[in-house]
Amino acid sequence: MTPRRILSIHAHPDDAEMLAGGTLALLAARGHNVLIVTMTPGDCGSAELPPEEIAAIRRQEAAHAASLIGAEYWCAEFRDLSIYTDDTSRRRVVEILRRARPDIVLTASPIDYLVDHETTSSLVRDACFGAPIRNYATGAPDPAPPLARIPHLYFMDPVGGVDREGNVVPPDFIVNVESVFEEKKLMLARHKSQREWLLRHHGIDDYLETMERWTRDCGRRGGIEFGEGFRRYKGHPYPQTPLLEELLGDGLVVRPRTV
Repeated sequence: MTPRRILSIHAHPDDAEMLAGGTLALLAARGHNVLIVTMTPGDCGSAELPPEEIAAIRRQEAAHAASLIGAEYWCAEFRDLSIYTDDTSRRRVVEILRRARPDIVLTASPIDYLVDHETTSSLVRDACFGAPIRNYATGAPDPAPPLARIPHLYFMDPVGGVDREGNVVPPDFIVNVESVFEEKKLMLARHKSQREWLLRHHGIDDYLETMERWTRDCGRRGGIEFGEGFRRYKGHPYPQTPLLEELLGDGLVVRPRTV
Protein backbone atom coordinates (compact mmCIF):
# COMPACT_ATOMS: atom_id res chain seq x y z
CA MET A 1 0.00 0.00 0.00
CA THR A 2 1.24 3.49 -0.87
CA PRO A 3 2.34 5.33 2.30
CA ARG A 4 -0.10 8.04 3.30
CA ARG A 5 0.43 11.26 5.25
CA ILE A 6 -1.42 11.33 8.57
CA LEU A 7 -1.85 14.60 10.48
CA SER A 8 -3.01 14.47 14.09
CA ILE A 9 -3.81 17.98 15.34
CA HIS A 10 -5.24 18.48 18.80
CA ALA A 11 -5.13 21.25 21.37
CA HIS A 12 -2.35 20.38 23.84
CA PRO A 13 0.68 18.16 24.30
CA ASP A 14 -0.59 14.74 25.47
CA ASP A 15 -4.10 15.01 23.89
CA ALA A 16 -3.16 12.96 20.82
CA GLU A 17 -1.35 10.34 22.87
CA MET A 18 -4.26 10.08 25.30
CA LEU A 19 -6.96 9.73 22.64
CA ALA A 20 -5.28 8.36 19.51
CA GLY A 21 -1.75 7.26 20.43
CA GLY A 22 -2.43 3.61 19.65
CA THR A 23 -3.95 4.36 16.26
CA LEU A 24 -1.02 6.60 15.36
CA ALA A 25 1.40 3.85 16.42
CA LEU A 26 -0.41 1.33 14.22
CA LEU A 27 -0.33 3.66 11.22
CA ALA A 28 3.36 4.46 11.71
CA ALA A 29 4.19 0.75 12.00
CA ARG A 30 2.51 0.20 8.62
CA GLY A 31 4.84 2.71 6.99
CA HIS A 32 2.61 5.77 6.92
CA ASN A 33 4.04 9.21 7.67
CA VAL A 34 2.68 10.56 10.95
CA LEU A 35 2.85 14.18 12.08
CA ILE A 36 1.55 15.23 15.51
CA VAL A 37 0.68 18.92 15.87
CA THR A 38 -0.49 20.65 19.03
CA MET A 39 -2.22 23.99 18.85
CA THR A 40 -0.49 25.20 22.02
CA PRO A 41 2.68 24.22 23.87
CA GLY A 42 0.70 23.82 27.10
CA ASP A 43 1.92 27.12 28.50
CA CYS A 44 -0.66 27.20 31.32
CA GLY A 45 0.12 23.65 32.44
CA SER A 46 2.01 24.44 35.61
CA ALA A 47 1.32 26.07 38.97
CA GLU A 48 5.05 26.61 39.62
CA LEU A 49 6.80 27.41 36.33
CA PRO A 50 6.19 30.53 34.19
CA PRO A 51 4.49 30.08 30.80
CA GLU A 52 7.52 29.97 28.51
CA GLU A 53 9.46 27.67 30.81
CA ILE A 54 6.74 25.03 31.04
CA ALA A 55 6.04 25.49 27.32
CA ALA A 56 9.65 24.62 26.47
CA ILE A 57 9.46 21.49 28.63
CA ARG A 58 6.20 20.38 27.10
CA ARG A 59 7.38 20.91 23.51
CA GLN A 60 10.35 18.69 24.27
CA GLU A 61 8.15 16.04 25.88
CA ALA A 62 5.82 16.06 22.87
CA ALA A 63 8.71 15.69 20.43
CA HIS A 64 10.12 12.77 22.45
CA ALA A 65 6.70 11.08 22.55
CA ALA A 66 6.28 11.41 18.78
CA SER A 67 9.78 10.06 18.16
CA LEU A 68 8.88 6.76 19.86
CA ILE A 69 6.80 5.82 16.80
CA GLY A 70 8.98 7.61 14.27
CA ALA A 71 6.58 10.56 14.03
CA GLU A 72 7.35 14.26 13.74
CA TYR A 73 6.06 16.96 16.10
CA TRP A 74 5.12 20.59 15.41
CA CYS A 75 3.51 23.26 17.58
CA ALA A 76 1.15 25.85 16.07
CA GLU A 77 2.11 28.26 18.90
CA PHE A 78 -1.32 29.40 19.97
CA ARG A 79 -1.65 29.79 23.74
CA ASP A 80 -3.80 27.92 26.27
CA LEU A 81 -7.34 29.30 26.54
CA SER A 82 -6.51 31.69 23.69
CA ILE A 83 -7.46 29.67 20.61
CA TYR A 84 -10.15 31.58 18.72
CA THR A 85 -12.17 30.86 15.61
CA ASP A 86 -11.17 34.04 13.83
CA ASP A 87 -9.75 34.72 10.40
CA THR A 88 -6.13 35.04 11.51
CA SER A 89 -6.25 31.73 13.38
CA ARG A 90 -7.95 29.94 10.51
CA ARG A 91 -5.28 31.08 8.05
CA ARG A 92 -2.55 29.90 10.42
CA VAL A 93 -4.08 26.42 10.57
CA VAL A 94 -4.54 26.38 6.78
CA GLU A 95 -0.82 27.06 6.40
CA ILE A 96 -0.04 24.13 8.70
CA LEU A 97 -2.22 21.85 6.57
CA ARG A 98 -0.57 23.08 3.38
CA ARG A 99 2.88 22.44 4.83
CA ALA A 100 1.89 19.01 6.16
CA ARG A 101 -0.04 17.97 2.99
CA PRO A 102 -2.06 15.26 4.77
CA ASP A 103 -4.25 12.59 3.24
CA ILE A 104 -5.99 12.12 6.59
CA VAL A 105 -6.53 14.60 9.43
CA LEU A 106 -7.41 13.43 12.94
CA THR A 107 -8.60 16.17 15.27
CA ALA A 108 -10.53 16.99 18.43
CA SER A 109 -14.18 16.21 19.00
CA PRO A 110 -16.57 19.12 18.26
CA ILE A 111 -18.14 18.48 21.68
CA ASP A 112 -15.72 18.19 24.59
CA TYR A 113 -15.09 19.42 28.09
CA LEU A 114 -12.82 22.35 27.23
CA VAL A 115 -13.01 25.33 24.88
CA ASP A 116 -9.49 24.72 23.50
CA HIS A 117 -10.59 21.28 22.29
CA GLU A 118 -13.82 22.49 20.72
CA THR A 119 -12.20 25.51 19.08
CA THR A 120 -9.42 23.33 17.68
CA SER A 121 -12.05 21.05 16.17
CA SER A 122 -13.84 23.95 14.50
CA LEU A 123 -10.65 25.56 13.19
CA VAL A 124 -9.29 22.32 11.78
CA ARG A 125 -12.60 21.45 10.12
CA ASP A 126 -12.73 24.79 8.33
CA ALA A 127 -9.01 24.75 7.53
CA CYS A 128 -9.46 21.42 5.74
CA PHE A 129 -12.05 23.16 3.56
CA GLY A 130 -9.88 26.21 2.96
CA ALA A 131 -6.53 24.51 2.38
CA PRO A 132 -7.22 23.68 -1.32
CA ILE A 133 -8.60 27.17 -2.12
CA ARG A 134 -5.93 28.98 -4.12
CA ASN A 135 -7.30 32.45 -3.40
CA TYR A 136 -7.30 31.87 0.37
CA ALA A 137 -3.88 33.29 1.19
CA THR A 138 -2.35 32.58 4.58
CA GLY A 139 0.01 35.53 4.72
CA ALA A 140 2.95 33.31 5.64
CA PRO A 141 6.38 34.65 4.58
CA ASP A 142 7.03 31.61 2.36
CA PRO A 143 3.58 30.07 1.91
CA ALA A 144 3.09 26.45 0.95
CA PRO A 145 0.98 25.77 -2.16
CA PRO A 146 -2.71 24.89 -1.78
CA LEU A 147 -3.67 21.25 -1.31
CA ALA A 148 -4.97 19.34 -4.30
CA ARG A 149 -8.16 18.42 -2.43
CA ILE A 150 -9.89 18.44 0.94
CA PRO A 151 -8.29 15.76 3.13
CA HIS A 152 -10.25 13.04 4.89
CA LEU A 153 -11.31 14.36 8.29
CA TYR A 154 -11.92 12.29 11.42
CA PHE A 155 -12.78 13.34 14.96
CA MET A 156 -11.22 11.59 17.94
CA ASP A 157 -13.39 10.75 20.92
CA PRO A 158 -13.93 13.52 23.46
CA VAL A 159 -12.03 13.12 26.72
CA GLY A 160 -13.44 10.09 28.52
CA GLY A 161 -15.69 9.36 25.53
CA VAL A 162 -18.48 11.54 26.96
CA ASP A 163 -20.05 14.97 26.48
CA ARG A 164 -20.34 17.69 29.12
CA GLU A 165 -23.34 15.96 30.68
CA GLY A 166 -21.54 12.63 30.97
CA ASN A 167 -23.43 11.04 28.08
CA VAL A 168 -21.47 8.66 25.86
CA VAL A 169 -20.59 10.12 22.45
CA PRO A 170 -20.80 7.00 20.27
CA PRO A 171 -17.96 6.59 17.77
CA ASP A 172 -18.57 5.43 14.20
CA PHE A 173 -15.91 2.79 14.77
CA ILE A 174 -13.33 1.69 17.32
CA VAL A 175 -9.72 0.87 16.55
CA ASN A 176 -8.35 -2.17 18.35
CA VAL A 177 -5.12 -0.94 19.95
CA GLU A 178 -4.40 -3.99 22.11
CA SER A 179 -1.21 -4.80 20.20
CA VAL A 180 0.24 -1.31 20.69
CA PHE A 181 -1.17 -0.37 24.07
CA GLU A 182 2.27 -0.43 25.71
CA GLU A 183 3.57 1.92 23.01
CA LYS A 184 0.63 4.26 23.65
CA LYS A 185 1.43 4.15 27.36
CA LEU A 186 5.11 4.88 26.75
CA MET A 187 4.22 7.83 24.52
CA LEU A 188 1.95 9.33 27.16
CA ALA A 189 4.52 8.66 29.89
CA ARG A 190 6.93 11.03 28.11
CA HIS A 191 4.62 13.88 29.20
CA LYS A 192 6.03 13.76 32.72
CA SER A 193 5.30 17.39 33.53
CA GLN A 194 1.59 16.68 33.37
CA ARG A 195 1.29 14.44 36.42
CA GLU A 196 1.60 17.19 39.03
CA TRP A 197 -0.52 19.63 37.03
CA LEU A 198 -3.33 17.15 36.42
CA LEU A 199 -3.33 16.14 40.08
CA ARG A 200 -3.62 19.76 41.24
CA HIS A 201 -6.03 21.14 38.62
CA HIS A 202 -7.99 18.10 37.36
CA GLY A 203 -7.91 15.88 40.42
CA ILE A 204 -6.36 13.06 38.35
CA ASP A 205 -3.82 11.22 40.49
CA ASP A 206 -2.22 9.10 37.78
CA TYR A 207 -2.84 10.16 34.20
CA LEU A 208 -1.52 6.82 32.87
CA GLU A 209 -4.11 4.92 34.87
CA THR A 210 -6.81 7.34 33.74
CA MET A 211 -5.81 6.82 30.10
CA GLU A 212 -5.91 3.05 30.58
CA ARG A 213 -9.38 3.22 32.09
CA TRP A 214 -10.70 5.38 29.25
CA THR A 215 -9.10 3.14 26.61
CA ARG A 216 -10.58 0.06 28.28
CA ASP A 217 -14.01 1.71 28.43
CA CYS A 218 -13.86 2.49 24.71
CA GLY A 219 -12.68 -1.02 23.89
CA ARG A 220 -15.46 -2.57 25.95
CA ARG A 221 -18.02 -0.87 23.70
CA GLY A 222 -16.57 -2.88 20.81
CA GLY A 223 -16.01 -6.12 22.70
CA ILE A 224 -12.23 -5.73 22.83
CA GLU A 225 -9.75 -4.95 25.58
CA PHE A 226 -8.36 -1.59 24.44
CA GLY A 227 -9.89 0.73 21.86
CA GLU A 228 -9.84 4.27 20.46
CA GLY A 229 -12.99 5.74 18.92
CA PHE A 230 -13.34 7.89 15.81
CA ARG A 231 -16.06 9.58 13.78
CA ARG A 232 -15.71 10.54 10.13
CA TYR A 233 -16.85 14.10 9.41
CA LYS A 234 -19.88 13.75 7.18
CA GLY A 235 -20.33 17.32 5.98
CA HIS A 236 -20.40 18.34 2.32
CA PRO A 237 -18.02 18.27 0.38
CA TYR A 238 -15.53 16.40 2.57
CA PRO A 239 -14.48 12.94 1.31
CA GLN A 240 -16.66 10.09 2.56
CA THR A 241 -14.61 7.09 1.50
CA PRO A 242 -13.39 5.11 4.56
CA LEU A 243 -9.70 5.77 4.01
CA LEU A 244 -8.61 5.49 7.65
CA GLU A 245 -10.56 2.27 8.09
CA GLU A 246 -8.98 0.85 4.92
CA LEU A 247 -5.46 1.72 6.08
CA LEU A 248 -6.05 -0.07 9.37
CA GLY A 249 -7.91 -3.06 7.91
CA ASP A 250 -10.91 -5.10 9.00
CA GLY A 251 -8.94 -6.84 11.72
CA LEU A 252 -8.42 -3.60 13.63
CA VAL A 253 -11.71 -1.76 13.04
CA VAL A 254 -14.74 -2.79 15.06
CA ARG A 255 -18.20 -1.27 15.42
CA PRO A 256 -19.49 -0.32 18.87
CA ARG A 257 -21.85 -2.86 20.37
CA THR A 258 -23.48 -0.53 22.86
CA VAL A 259 -23.60 3.19 23.59
